[in-house]
Amino acid sequence: MYDSMIWLSEKIEFPPHQYTTKDGIIALGGDLSPERLIHAYKHGIFPWYSENEPIVWYCPPKRMVLFPKELKISKSMQQVLRKNEFIITENEAFEEVIFNCKNTVRKDGFGTWITDEMEQAYIELFKKGHAKSIEIWLPNTENRSVNCDKKVLVGGLYGIEIGTVFCGESMFTKVSNASKLAFIYLVQSNLYKLIDCQMYNDYLASLGAREISRNEFLNILI
Repeated sequence: MYDSMIWLSEKIEFPPHQYTTKDGIIALGGDLSPERLIHAYKHGIFPWYSENEPIVWYCPPKRMVLFPKELKISKSMQQVLRKNEFIITENEAFEEVIFNCKNTVRKDGFGTWITDEMEQAYIELFKKGHAKSIEIWLPNTENRSVNCDKKVLVGGLYGIEIGTVFCGESMFTKVSNASKLAFIYLVQSNLYKLIDCQMYNDYLASLGAREISRNEFLNILI
């Protein structure tokens, strides 16, 4: 299936967007070095592949995004916010967040797309100041021993910052509404003009995200 695709060389560059397939694939191969990843995200391109496959780079014709002013918060979620039961932090447990995202069992039973290689690549981006995580915690009320953590990680998300655009990568939740709370917190931080959600899904659509064309997205990004 990859015979007619463009394969990347060691040079940090991607083909022009007009070479993207109808499925959104723009190139194959290359590496996940911080330099290549940042170059990719700056041009609306992201990796998405499985273990034992070549790196597949995407720039889909339709982009799922959320403009902060279009955020939708349901009445039930407004009640969650008012209760203020959760503890929210930024960049306190990036590696724990990506580990949980990677090991979350999806409803379809196929696991996640985050490979070991990708996990390490995004940790490296975080160390270089390009990636960010939002953590959602609950107070640890079950074990109050001196050596026990005072809070328990129950949800979160992570992504890449490209100027005033946040490119969301993945999220997880262990209790109801935790990942949704992380997303709302991110959007309401007023740090970004756009949240890139990459591909359509009903969960993000319920929060106000919608699809725009590739060209419209690139005009905002570049």
